[in-house]
Amino acid sequence: MTTMGSVGDVSPQSMHFAEPLPLASGAQLRDYTLVYETYGTLNATRSNAVLVCHALNASHHVAGTYAGKPKSEGWWDNLVGPGKPLDTDRFFVIGVNNPGSCFGSTGPTSINPDPAAGGRTYGSDFPVVTVEDWVDAQARLLDRLGIGTLAAVMGGSLGGMQALDWSLRLPERLRQCIAVATAPNLSAQNIAFNEVARRAIVTDPDFHGGHYAEHGTLPRRGLRVARMIGHITYLSDDAMEAKFGRELQKAVIGYSTQDVEFQIEAYLRHQGDKFSEYFDANTYLLITRALDYFDPARAFGGDLCATFAA
Repeated sequence: MTTMGSVGDVSPQSMHFAEPLPLASGAQLRDYTLVYETYGTLNATRSNAVLVCHALNASHHVAGTYAGKPKSEGWWDNLVGPGKPLDTDRFFVIGVNNPGSCFGSTGPTSINPDPAAGGRTYGSDFPVVTVEDWVDAQARLLDRLGIGTLAAVMGGSLGGMQALDWSLRLPERLRQCIAVATAPNLSAQNIAFNEVARRAIVTDPDFHGGHYAEHGTLPRRGLRVARMIGHITYLSDDAMEAKFGRELQKAVIGYSTQDVEFQIEAYLRHQGDKFSEYFDANTYLLITRALDYFDPARAFGGDLCATFAA
């Protein structure tokens, strides 16, 4: 019997693509690199591969740890490994970092290959990407790996949207779609929250039109507020009440308009501070916009039954 455990130490891999990737916007991504990780072993028939798609703030690092970094577990390490639900003794699991991200794949912090850019990073000149563009990039990677059909595509939230798109546009290439905690589109309120988060970033004095790297700055204040707004949407009102309620941070009220008074405030500030230290602001703008745009039912008059009929 297999004992549940970690996949152990893993190392990121990268794949370079010289051929341009056409994007939904009409633009193209030229000369790009995708970073990915794999866990388990691909079988002789190449039929046991599972693609795991990441959400907004995650990456290709789905499971395992990095050598010398014992607290570097992947974001779904509890799900992926020997004897775990996604059993790496049975499945070959692949995690891909999407283009436009800030964790190794070509994104806003990468050098813009356009000669007119003069060797500077893309910054806000990185083309707008969509869920569909990410799926196309993932399919190209799988082609390079010699994987024609996936045992499953799975992901949560924004990763779930990618799984849905796989099932809609490339159904012949997967046997199962597992879409977790996701939706076929965002509501008007969701889009509104994303817009407020983006405005927090672009109005940060350190944003400099998205070319903050050239100015030696980082729009951390805007990122903090954006992440705080995001976390408000990640918990329902009932869940937030159960988790924090109106509990005070200290034993007595401080009667301050600037300091933290409630535990929910401390939680949001902590999440915002942590996020602003590792995430790229341009990437946040791109990914939230990709969330906004995803709406496969639009082509079917909003009819989900018609959308998924195939």
